[in-house]
Amino acid sequence: MTKIKENLFAEFPPVSTDEWMAKITADLKGAPFDKKMVWKTKEGFDVQPFYREEDLIDLKTTTSLPGEFPFVRGTNTNNNWKVRQNMDVTDFEAANRKALDLLQKGVTSLGFEIDEDDVNVENITFLLKDINPEVVELNFTTCLYKAALLTRLLTGYFKSRHLNLNQCVGSINYDPFKKPLVKGCDAGNWVETASTVLIAGKELPLYRLFAVNVCHLSNAGAYISQELGYALAWGNELIAKLHEAGFTVDEIAKKIKFNFGIGSNYFMEIAKFRAARWLWAQIVAAYKPVCQNDCQHNLPDGLCRCACKMMTHAQTSEWNLTVYDAHVNLLRTQTETMSAAIAGVDSITVVPFDKAYRNPDDFSERIARNQQLLLKEECHFDKVIDASAGSYYIEVLTNSLAEAAWQLFLEVEDKGGFCAMTSTGEVQRIINASSADRKKAIATRREILLGTNQFPNFAETALSKINREDNDSCGCNHETTITPLDFSHGTSEFEALRLATEKSGKTPKVFMLTIGNLAMRLARSQFSCNFFACAGYQVIDNLGFDTVEEGIDAAIKADAQIVVLCSSDDEYADFAPAAYNALAGRAEFVVAGAPACMDELKAQGITNFISVKSNVLETLQALSNKLFLN
Repeated sequence: MTKIKENLFAEFPPVSTDEWMAKITADLKGAPFDKKMVWKTKEGFDVQPFYREEDLIDLKTTTSLPGEFPFVRGTNTNNNWKVRQNMDVTDFEAANRKALDLLQKGVTSLGFEIDEDDVNVENITFLLKDINPEVVELNFTTCLYKAALLTRLLTGYFKSRHLNLNQCVGSINYDPFKKPLVKGCDAGNWVETASTVLIAGKELPLYRLFAVNVCHLSNAGAYISQELGYALAWGNELIAKLHEAGFTVDEIAKKIKFNFGIGSNYFMEIAKFRAARWLWAQIVAAYKPVCQNDCQHNLPDGLCRCACKMMTHAQTSEWNLTVYDAHVNLLRTQTETMSAAIAGVDSITVVPFDKAYRNPDDFSERIARNQQLLLKEECHFDKVIDASAGSYYIEVLTNSLAEAAWQLFLEVEDKGGFCAMTSTGEVQRIINASSADRKKAIATRREILLGTNQFPNFAETALSKINREDNDSCGCNHETTITPLDFSHGTSEFEALRLATEKSGKTPKVFMLTIGNLAMRLARSQFSCNFFACAGYQVIDNLGFDTVEEGIDAAIKADAQIVVLCSSDDEYADFAPAAYNALAGRAEFVVAGAPACMDELKAQGITNFISVKSNVLETLQALSNKLFLN
């Protein structure tokens, strides 16, 4: 059979950008384009409703291939990221058994968090028994002051097993800025300690010793441009200070690992990792690192382009994990994992869905592992390198994020660098303000967290399932002199409100007094049920009443503490005063909507209105205070 190739696009005439704009403008019927169609991001730039090929003209992100400087499209020529699972280690023999089991279940990277008092040769020997460090990536976290000792112990252990040190891959996670960011104390003379760690790891060329733990910022609610800008300043601080201490740029850069968080802003997160690699490559290249090896990447000028490669580990966000309707966390972490996988990171950790309220069990850890394995084995994400390349939208996002992050990076440098800003608490204050801004967006439903501030599970209770224990491998005691990052989840205030309802032992009943226009009363009763269920109230919906008096009688009979009038705007002028007077203060009275007659109703004593413009959290908090304090 003859194969005929047809150009299907030839059947459609080309449409210019001006024609698209003319059509959109006509459909808007006078509404301003910038207000209705342009997304004003918190990252510091606007996103247009559509992009075209002409938007890629002169963009530098499209000029290189995967594995080529400046590594926008990835640092490797494959996308075989490592599947990582972390564990807190208290019993070293039990941890070894678990690690060996995990390696049989698809894990290719292990993370061990070890208490400072447990860093000794015996424990390391127990922990790594029958694990091959030449094949499995091993990542360790412990007290800052034990990082050098741990590095020396690992080197000695690898030598004792006659391993090829040039094939052992892993990280130590030495992070001097955890102290001001997380602990709220001064970083101290971190350069001296970091120098001992760097010297201790000289025989482990593929071990990343220093951690840029941008996941702290992500888990504290930072915006993406802030994560990226501060990550660059953080990494640059390590290079600059250690270079001043006498180390070469290439040996420092090759010892840094960036541990990013991944949020739910799907396309923006893809662009974040692409922009991160690009900007970091430019920063390191500006130091003109000289290669110590004969490598094809260094031709023809001898500069060490391998040192310009950003090694990235990605971990799904904890800021947006919820206690209520926790299985929705699986949807969040799955899309987050997809973002990181498409973006070409080196390794990924999926946080178990139940981490917000308890220590994850075997089931939730297995599901978390399988979320990555699903993308590899069934979706074949690891078979495609930089699948987003050439997308008009993502290429523009990459450039826009890079510009916003670069501007922030320059601001940090002008203020003395990342260490200086964390020492005064300025970074922490900025991130905490961003978190507060995002929580306000959640309170007003401009940012949706399914199951918490929208479409909650009405009948769910969570008080009995909360059993969370936090472990910190650093037992050092330091005076808190700096405002640390606030790690409360984005849903923390909603969940505190709903837990307070559970603890009160007297769940308020909310009665829907539905009357009048059929479509409007049903729509508003559904809206109101979802609204009040966010506080854990019991909602009583109804199909409709013939008279206001009939509805009020039914509400009183149901022992309702809140009565919500659900009707149309045109009918509220009559129904609202009648219902309010009939209720006579026997319950809180609420009108669902924001009718034109609102001022007239307020003049008659009706003060509670709920609508899409309401601050859901503040409204529910005020009602709870009235109900529970009376």
